[in-house]
Amino acid sequence: ESSVADAVKRGVPTAKALARPPPPLDEAAVADALRSQLAEWPEEIVAETVDDVLAGLRQKRAQLAGARRVFDAVDGGSEQLDVAALERLGVLEALRAYLADKDRPFLGICLGLQLLFASSAESPGVRGIAAVDGSVAKLAPPEGCAVPHMGWNEALSTKASPLFLPRARYYFVHSFALERCDPAWAAACTDYGGQRFVCAVADGRRAACQFHPEKSGPPGLDLLRRFVALASAAVAPQPLGAPDAGTTTLARRVIAALDVRTNDAGDLVVTKGDGYDVRESAGEKAVRNLGKPVDLCARYYDEGADEICVLNICAFKGEAAGDLPLLGVLRRASERCFVPLTIGGGVRDYVAADGSRVSALDVADAYFRAGADKVGVGSDAVAAALAYYASGPTGATSIERIAAQYGRQAVVVSLDPRRVWLAADGAPPELGGGTPLPKVAVHATARG
Repeated sequence: ESSVADAVKRGVPTAKALARPPPPLDEAAVADALRSQLAEWPEEIVAETVDDVLAGLRQKRAQLAGARRVFDAVDGGSEQLDVAALERLGVLEALRAYLADKDRPFLGICLGLQLLFASSAESPGVRGIAAVDGSVAKLAPPEGCAVPHMGWNEALSTKASPLFLPRARYYFVHSFALERCDPAWAAACTDYGGQRFVCAVADGRRAACQFHPEKSGPPGLDLLRRFVALASAAVAPQPLGAPDAGTTTLARRVIAALDVRTNDAGDLVVTKGDGYDVRESAGEKAVRNLGKPVDLCARYYDEGADEICVLNICAFKGEAAGDLPLLGVLRRASERCFVPLTIGGGVRDYVAADGSRVSALDVADAYFRAGADKVGVGSDAVAAALAYYASGPTGATSIERIAAQYGRQAVVVSLDPRRVWLAADGAPPELGGGTPLPKVAVHATARG
């Protein structure tokens, strides 16, 4: 029971949920149990209740029997998810049983793609499902691009498919990719830094992709709708077009950034200030109110923003992990906006009002569970940098702890640049501890 409970807490499908067929429905036993509990109720209400409950159970069982499996494995909660973690949780065994029937619908996303293969460099010595011949290795782009590969890139179809368009742009975030794949399964490919890799596979109603359709806006949602249609169809839909023989590249992004804080009435609002002054200059000098956070997130998403960043500019004053209004905003925004969502503010160690110690990782946990894809570290990033220059990597700073738990792609550093004027012969301030001196630029006295 404890292992199943832990799996549920981590948001991981349990073996029971994935592999077991829905149990038989003993309608007579259900009806007798209901009648026993409702013995003193009017008979017409009892009969109506029994009919309603049985109808609901029949519908649920039918849904379970024809379930379409979408497996998106990114965050494991208290442990970073990889193939080894899924093996410990019993998920791989359940998926092997589920995929043994080649006609059962399945869509794997990100790690859900990689676990279909026998081996992965991310989990050496752990055997994957081995449903597809091939292997997974760490990205090594010859042009020296950063790893992870993160951003909006294109997927080019390599075979006609009812799922994957000839060319479409999706959101990628990964450090490992397929280095070898059965050509019969390969469905789409992507280029990054001079390295081409298979980014999607498909065979009948089974498919998987390295990118995240659930974070790719309308194109990703359309792909998910096509999968539901494919999983439900008695006859496979027609392919979407001929393969594309071009190349792909990362796109420039439009990121909408919202500064959020409470106004004098205690309501969360989006604001903007002159420097750090967010109050109106006239009247009652109220906090400048540009709108409600969820409404503006939805508006920016609808207008085409590729990513949304919400920064709680007053989080340093309170307890970020217990900020229920902000966490509620984050949950509602993540239900409305299907692009990456970053939340910043208050990601630091602090002591709560009840005397308990709250770590930066605890704050990040709360943000991730509320729907964030990345967390922004502000003031604590300065402390992390000073500690790095003083002692090198220790694994103890907030950035290192969050990156170790959720992956380096999950941490964003938020910087407020400031210009400091020096005398003509002045030297920049020394920060000590091996920290590099700030760069000094000579200001031009004339233009032209």
